[in-house]
Amino acid sequence: MNILNQEMGNDFALYNGDSCEILPMLPDNSVDYCIHSPPFASLYTYSNSPRDLGNCRDYDDFFVHFDFIIKELARVMKPGRNVSMHCMLLPTSKAHHGYIGLQDFRGDLIRAYQKHSFIFHSEVVIWKDPVTAMQRTKALGLLHKTVRGNGAMSRQGIPDYLVTMRTPGECEEHVIHYRDNAECSGRDESQVLPVQKWQQYASPVWMDINPNETLQGKSAREDADERHICPLQLEVIRRGVELWTNPGDTVLSPFAGIGSEGYVSLQMNRKFVGIELKESYYKQAAINLKSAKNGTQDIFETF
Repeated sequence: MNILNQEMGNDFALYNGDSCEILPMLPDNSVDYCIHSPPFASLYTYSNSPRDLGNCRDYDDFFVHFDFIIKELARVMKPGRNVSMHCMLLPTSKAHHGYIGLQDFRGDLIRAYQKHSFIFHSEVVIWKDPVTAMQRTKALGLLHKTVRGNGAMSRQGIPDYLVTMRTPGECEEHVIHYRDNAECSGRDESQVLPVQKWQQYASPVWMDINPNETLQGKSAREDADERHICPLQLEVIRRGVELWTNPGDTVLSPFAGIGSEGYVSLQMNRKFVGIELKESYYKQAAINLKSAKNGTQDIFETF
């Protein structure tokens, strides 16, 4: 087993290594909730390691390797509990695919989990500004000159999704929420979920996610092999953790990155297990997890 480094805290365990090797070390039925942003096939390259799923030869090769991760998640998750994936549709290019369009990465992830008996539980669309996407990517379909010259090639922006899969069976310990403090009656007040807040969370489209509320990732970059870093927005993690866990539950991320999922989980009095292959990300994640209880503010990305 190849654990390069590890960091342990009172409520967390962080491993530097390959999820394919470290996940098998976790006990059966030991995780209450998993939330992560999987590598987006070969769209982004996070490191030059041959173990990096972002370095796959092609789209199909990614899912051959990702299948090992899903198989282990099916084993370590408790019955009736949830796995949430932050994902998007993937743009294609004429140079690499022979056509300009979209790949249904979201749908292919769902079908990959269903192969291992996961149930498609829910999804929410996370709105993204198409103008910002156009300025960042220069995507042909988003350019105004495209709609002026050949509107058939114009398209809408690509949103993010939070797709949630559920393991089969009944959970032994239900996730409990209370309507108000009176109903909570001396129990953990963090489990109060008022009707208005529930209606906000239950919306199939989240229009209010601040794309800039992420953990600081600049210190994790490496010039030799880094092309992209996309830490998950903290509010998306908060909502997943609040909805689908109880205080004290164990949250897992097999692609921990700079520790966003763990940072939020620890702040919300959950336990966290994270695995990260890239050493510079792992080191930054360790710093972020240690600071979670202190509410340190200078680790946030600012624009």
